[in-house]
Amino acid sequence: MFIRAVTDDHADTAELVALADTNQSRMDTHNGWLSAPVPTYQAAELATMLAKQRVDELIVTSVDSTHAGHIVTALEAGCDVITEKPMTVDAPSCERILEATERTGHRVQVAFNYRFNPVHEVVRTLLAGGEIGEIGSVHFEWLLDVRHGADYFRRWHRDKANSGGLLVHKSGHHFDLVNWWLGAAPAEVYASGRLFFYGDQGRGRGQADDRFALDLAADPRLKALYLDAAAEDGYHRDQDVFAPGVTIEDDLAVLVRYDTGATMSYHLTAYAPWEGYRLMVNGSKGRLELEVVESDHVSPGAAGMVKQGASPEAGSVTLTIRPFWSPPYAVELPPADREGHGGADKRMTAVLLGGETDPMRRSATARDGMLALLTGLAANESLSTGRPVRVKETR
Repeated sequence: MFIRAVTDDHADTAELVALADTNQSRMDTHNGWLSAPVPTYQAAELATMLAKQRVDELIVTSVDSTHAGHIVTALEAGCDVITEKPMTVDAPSCERILEATERTGHRVQVAFNYRFNPVHEVVRTLLAGGEIGEIGSVHFEWLLDVRHGADYFRRWHRDKANSGGLLVHKSGHHFDLVNWWLGAAPAEVYASGRLFFYGDQGRGRGQADDRFALDLAADPRLKALYLDAAAEDGYHRDQDVFAPGVTIEDDLAVLVRYDTGATMSYHLTAYAPWEGYRLMVNGSKGRLELEVVESDHVSPGAAGMVKQGASPEAGSVTLTIRPFWSPPYAVELPPADREGHGGADKRMTAVLLGGETDPMRRSATARDGMLALLTGLAANESLSTGRPVRVKETR
């Protein structure tokens, strides 16, 4: 996605000058898709690449646990950074990044693309404009369809040391949205969760295993990136979701208290029969209700090339305001965009790479990345201790 944005959508403002990765075959594959191939470097040669290629900005899209090292290396080399979420996976590396931004004066932007979804912008405008008054509480439920949810249990994400678990890797999106919508920061977090469906002890073993297998050979791009590259580093894109070694949870409940006094009850289910989310915000003047059925990740051939496919959900969005003392009303929404997270990917890269203005402050800073991360880290700490965690304890 980022390569297309640089080389196609924003070629007038950005230029791809090099690739760095741990797998030469994957870099060669990407170069084969480019009209003008670029030099390649091993990940360990990142500092050399930044200097030799006179890089202005590094885009980090590697395994989550490697983000901090790449980000700090780039900052110290005099580069700005765009990083995929989460910014990193633990508090010490988060501190390293924040210290490096202050010391070098260079910036880190976190690719929280959900901020750029037009529907989420409408929610932000309504809440910030006082449509339901002062915010008292939020209920946020996120459902990952089994075809999408399973993808986190067949890849490197299944090891919490790599990804921080779903509360860091996936829910970080959602925690950031609430921080942005409310203009708030987390103060205290309590969490409860478990591995219920996936893994060798998962109850999902009663499902037919072949429903969860990917047919990588059927897709030329996936075959080139993964099957043909596996011999170089042994990385397998399609592990058995019911095999041993899963150290992340798939069913998670979180309670957050914010510095504004508002609270949030949040639930993530990674094995649902449909994909989407429900948001309810209670305020001093009424209630906002949002329900979204997503289709981006549930169709065969999308983020889960499932052998045993099913029809994609059509997708739908409803946003309702329920004021006190007057009838509820539906909010008119922008036309639906089925590409790239509701059109958010292109809108985000237009700001990050194309120089478009950002009056809604959708671009997420290193501090924003920290606040989303701290909610997930505090939740993980609560999972292991069984007690509420003050966010400052994780810093």
